[in-house]
Amino acid sequence: MTANSVKISNPIDNLHQFSWTYRQQSFRLTYETFGQGNPLLLLPAFSTVSSRSELTQIARSLSSEYEVTVLDWLGFGDSERPNLDYTPSLYQQLLTDFVSNCWQQPIILVAAGHASGYALKLAQSHAHLISKIVLIAPTWCGPLRVMGIQSNIRKALKNLVRLPLIGQFLYYLNTTPSFLRFMYRRHVYIDSGKLTADFIRQKHQITQRQGSRFAPVAFVTGEIDPLETRTEVLSLVTSLSQPILTIIPQQSPPYSQAEMEAIAQLPKITTVRLYGTLGISEEFGNEVAQEIKNFLS
Repeated sequence: MTANSVKISNPIDNLHQFSWTYRQQSFRLTYETFGQGNPLLLLPAFSTVSSRSELTQIARSLSSEYEVTVLDWLGFGDSERPNLDYTPSLYQQLLTDFVSNCWQQPIILVAAGHASGYALKLAQSHAHLISKIVLIAPTWCGPLRVMGIQSNIRKALKNLVRLPLIGQFLYYLNTTPSFLRFMYRRHVYIDSGKLTADFIRQKHQITQRQGSRFAPVAFVTGEIDPLETRTEVLSLVTSLSQPILTIIPQQSPPYSQAEMEAIAQLPKITTVRLYGTLGISEEFGNEVAQEIKNFLS
């Protein structure tokens, strides 16, 4: 594996590109930096509309004290969206290469949602790279797995969505503005008043870029779940030496809430419970950022 960081000329947003080579193919990742100080990496949650923009409020708040980097995962946001077989090993290697190539000192790692599992595994395999860990609404089980749908059906659905015509149509049905609004009201945002026409329009635009369906369907079907069981998650967390903060949204769906609370019961875990649900990092970014500051200080 080889990788290198190439800066884009954009003094306003301080955007950068990271050229990553995986299995003899090169891909472009987009990331953004804010502020100066000790390095801190923010990883957005995986979702159909995953984007680093969800973490902008947190990034700007933390940038008064830290050099904050926010990454768009491959297949999401403004990063390249190739037609690949997205797997946990791909994303784990991507994260390892990105951190190894961008910093020469240990960093603070802040991960939202599904990114939490990848952050924890990196902290275990490359402990020297990570000084502290913050998990925001940590999850590790894709939506269809949570619903109890069998593995063979989930794999068949993933392959169906990857097909040129019927796959594009199925993806379209699950990314209409009305469906996105429904999902946000169901378990992403607490205040439906924030789901304005402009907000939904921006989320919908994220889903309409070329190659948009390949990575999200891998997430939805559980094909990029970084961990398999609660036992595996708890064992991994217990094995780590880094200080860990877990931020639990109090209005999360029952399954997700139970998994988060299981982590909170472990020794040496700092836990904060805040008003919100799975989209807490975006909806209540300032409140989340303040708790991160308290923990890091």
